[in-house]
Parts: sequence; C-alpha cells; structure tokens
Amino acid sequence: MMERVTLIMDLFERPHTHLTLETVSRRTHLPRSTTHRILDQLVRLDWLRHTVAGYTLGRRALGLGGREIGHSALRSAAAPHLLDLAVRTRMVVHLAVLDGPEIYYLDKVGGRAAVDIPSKVGGRAVAHCTGLGKAMLAWLSPEEIDARYAHLIERRTDHSIGHLDHLHRELRTVRRRNGLAIDRGECFPDLGCVGLALRGPEGPIGAISVVGDGSSSLELVAPLVVNAVKAVSEDLLLAG
Repeated sequence: MMERVTLIMDLFERPHTHLTLETVSRRTHLPRSTTHRILDQLVRLDWLRHTVAGYTLGRRALGLGGREIGHSALRSAAAPHLLDLAVRTRMVVHLAVLDGPEIYYLDKVGGRAAVDIPSKVGGRAVAHCTGLGKAMLAWLSPEEIDARYAHLIERRTDHSIGHLDHLHRELRTVRRRNGLAIDRGECFPDLGCVGLALRGPEGPIGAISVVGDGSSSLELVAPLVVNAVKAVSEDLLLAG
C-alpha cells in the first residue's frame, strides 16, 4: 500500500501541479479503481485536494506555511479594509481561512461590539455553520465537500445544516448569489452574518464577514462586504 501511495505522491512535484484521475492511473500503471480509492483516502487525510482542475497537493503536504498566501500576509493586507468595513457598518468584522471542515479566525474588528460576539482570533468554528465557511466551501468541488464531511455533520443550533444533501443545496444557493453566504442563527442562536470568499487561482484563500444580531439587515451591508473583498484582493495582487 505504501509503495502505491508513494508512486502517486511522487507525481506531484510542484505545489501547483494538477492531475486528473486518468492521468494518475496512467502514469503509475495502477488500475483506475485502485487509483481512485487511494486518491480518495489522500483527500480525506488532507494530503491532496480535489479541485475542478484535478488533484493537487493538500494542507498536510504543503504545511500551513506552504500556502500561496501566508496567514500574516493575508491579515496585513486585509487589516485596513476590515477596519473601514467595521466603521461603515457599525458591525463586527471577521477574517478567516478554511482548515478542513473548520474555519480559523485570523482577525476580528469591531470595538466594543466585538465583546458580545463569541469568537476570537486564533479560534475555530465549524465551517458549514458560518457565513465565512459556507462562502469558502462554495468554491470547492462536490467531491472535496464529500471528503471533508465523510462523517456526521455537526449541528451547533436548531438552524444549523445537519445533512450533506442540505449542505450541497446551500452551497449551490451561495454560488447563485455570486458567492455571498448568509448565516442566520446557524453558529450562534441570536446572531447573523454575511460572508464572501477571497479567491485565488486554485480556490478560496480566505473570507470576510460582518456579524450582527439576528434582526440585522444583512442584505443591505452585503455590497460593502463585496467592496472590501475586492479591495483586499487588489492589494494582494499588488503585493505579489
């Protein structure tokens, strides 16, 4: 088994390499069914990712420091725009990245209002229960979603998504909204948020959201979130 895994992993010489199932099977001379089974296991273990372009190196293979845009660079580029968004909306603003089936909070801005939101920089939350997470999950392939949620989907509140089919439907809705993801009481009962992903050439690299109480008019602040994401993306391009 280890020899076959090594044969497959050796094909991914560079971080940006994308290979289809057929290509991996042909180059390793392994049966297609065997190749598919091993690739599926490697995706579940985060050694590979399955994207629309094919299989590519995952989080474990790259290491957290091997991502195209490091956390510190992303946080630095986003910081002024997060503050501006918090001032304009008078709401709490989050920056997060996707890590398996969870999100990892990189920043949180909002003055006194931030104290009332039960999240913290360096903390984590279940991705499918948050606007941030759904915004990023929406740009992964259905196969990768299935791999990340191979086990029971955790529910945080009565409003949380609890089934894989429901999650796929919700992500299709997010894509129809041009990437805007809305959470109303799915992570915390009395809170709502709207989030949008920052997208790189190979998928989501982070997301920004604004959070308010459950009665907040999230649709009204959505254009400001869109503008903030555009501004951060432009700054990242200039920095790169």
